[in-house]
Amino acid sequence: MSRWEPGARERLVVAAVDLFTEQGYDATTVAQIADRAGVTKSTFFRHFPDKRELLAAGQEAMSQLLTEGITEAPADATPLEAVAAGLERVATMLGPLNRELAPRLKAAIAASTELQERDALKTVGLTAAMVAALAARGIADPVAALAAELGVLAFKRGYATWLESDRPDAPFAPYALAALDELQAARSALG
Repeated sequence: MSRWEPGARERLVVAAVDLFTEQGYDATTVAQIADRAGVTKSTFFRHFPDKRELLAAGQEAMSQLLTEGITEAPADATPLEAVAAGLERVATMLGPLNRELAPRLKAAIAASTELQERDALKTVGLTAAMVAALAARGIADPVAALAAELGVLAFKRGYATWLESDRPDAPFAPYALAALDELQAARSALG
């Protein structure tokens, strides 16, 4: 096993999702994940503190991209327009591997309470990143919180629709933005 082969982080995520699907989260060990990925256990621990954190792979990058998009939105953008800019920015990191792994990852999460908890923490983290970015734009807390929650919901709804699409090469952004538009219309219907 080569310690310095490129792509170790991605291989670890793929190996973990495969093993979680095949034998369950609880029955999967870090050693098995490292072995399947073709790396050492110490390489695993350079990338992740434990196997549960594999689920959050990319969360920091997603939070950063959401923040950048919101921050760089035009000064006169509404809170939801800023969130849309964040969703467009985060869409740049989603591609074929996400589409390939998503169904297996969803099944692994559904079968493990621990992974469900980690998934919920991931959502909280993304929401917090958007709230902070909106607050930095001078958006009042209740408005920033609501816009961020709608942004996360749009991300999730758009992601689900994107995965169901029969166009494997379709970019993610239009699905997230369409979901955000639907949610904005639904919000208006509340009165």
